[in-house]
Amino acid sequence: MHSMEIDRRRFLSWLAAVGAGAAASPGAWAAASGVDSAFYLAARKSPEGYQATVIDGQGRLQLAVPMPARGHSFAIDAARGRAVVFGRQPGFFAVVFDTGGKAPPRTIVPPEGRHFFGHGVFSPDGKRLFATENDYDAGRGVLGIYDASEAGACRRIGEFSTGGIGPHEVVLMPDGRTLCVANGGILTHPDYGKLTLNAADMEPSLAYIDMATGDLLEQHRLAPSLHRLSIRHLVLDGSGAVWFGCQHTGPAQEQPPLVGRHRRGKAPELFAGPASVLRDMRNYVGSLACDVSGTRVATSSPVGGCVVVWDAATGKFLERIALFDGCGVAPRRQGGFVLTSGQGEVAHALPGDGQAVRQFLSSGVAWDNHLRRV
Repeated sequence: MHSMEIDRRRFLSWLAAVGAGAAASPGAWAAASGVDSAFYLAARKSPEGYQATVIDGQGRLQLAVPMPARGHSFAIDAARGRAVVFGRQPGFFAVVFDTGGKAPPRTIVPPEGRHFFGHGVFSPDGKRLFATENDYDAGRGVLGIYDASEAGACRRIGEFSTGGIGPHEVVLMPDGRTLCVANGGILTHPDYGKLTLNAADMEPSLAYIDMATGDLLEQHRLAPSLHRLSIRHLVLDGSGAVWFGCQHTGPAQEQPPLVGRHRRGKAPELFAGPASVLRDMRNYVGSLACDVSGTRVATSSPVGGCVVVWDAATGKFLERIALFDGCGVAPRRQGGFVLTSGQGEVAHALPGDGQAVRQFLSSGVAWDNHLRRV
């Protein structure tokens, strides 16, 4: 039996078990006291199972929404107080939920022949949701388009080609009309899990797509010698430039730069930093975030147990912060970053401090890949 059929069956069984309106809300939605009063979205594994959660800066739970399997990242519609959590690749579910816990969650199932890659983004008016998806039998990447005009529902109404294979993260550019997609270049099929099926022919790229028409406005590929450097995650800095983080799928002894920046109309720039830091990152970037000033970009490497911070203007390496299995990173309201780890840790990295401080350990919890500020 195909693995995707098993995943769909498990998901439908979970739906029947929890019902369309199931949600857990252990804590009231209220302003948190303490050093960081912002709220964050994080996926986690707890004794209660997999959950999408709203937490405060100290990791205290405000809302928990059950998921049938591991979640990855979120699309956030902050103006309307809602978010979508996507299942981890290959994802056959997404859950739309009210971040204040005021309405029951709703589920999204991709159509036959598609699965989610774990990321998505809302249009500025909240009427459309765009999700990175795999058209796995055709071996091409698409953006699934969902009608999100109703508060709790997201109905699929079409798709755009991403101009590549294995699209992972998608972000909305400052013009409010253009989407930037990280085409990772890795061909996969759910029958074979996350196995790379085209190692010799990978072609990662950044693609800029008109949100209204689907037109491919601009596309940039890495040098042929870097064809196994999969572009995965994105964030915008304060100037509107796109920062990208990569995962190298080639031999471990190869250590290409993993972090880059792109300004439209120009070639991508790659930043390596000191050789010792590049070695520590172990060919893997798991998440990116830009601080509230727009001048510092953090790139996490859970494989390397570190978070590396870069100057957004120059691409200069600023500091390395040690955090075992640390992947989630988001801007801290007072400056610096909030970090989460697979060991259940929530930590604050202050600007220029070079270490994770004010650490909080959540017993029995494993935070997943991404942390997003609401």
